[in-house]
Amino acid sequence: MTPTLQLCLIVSAALFSIGLLAALSRRHAIFILIGIEMMLAAANLNFIAFWRFAPQPHPPTGVMVAIFSIAIAAAEAAVGLALVIAVYRHYRTTNVDKLDQLKG
Repeated sequence: MTPTLQLCLIVSAALFSIGLLAALSRRHAIFILIGIEMMLAAANLNFIAFWRFAPQPHPPTGVMVAIFSIAIAAAEAAVGLALVIAVYRHYRTTNVDKLDQLKG
């Protein structure tokens, strides 16, 4: 079976749906971050799929956008994990339902 644009978009939609479900239904901050990363991976898959199946003489814009998105996702994961560690040190939990007393 050869990959087609439709197959790539279906896989991307499934990956995005799983990530959205994980981000909205979980109570722990780590799982929420994992869900967000899955949604970013689905968006990257869309960029690559549309670049791959474009008419032939095309610049690699989809690949460049995906690479920049991966770099931004790495920075987002580092900052998000630092926030989770800071909150865990203070509250001794990563359950986001119990984080109702954040003060600056």
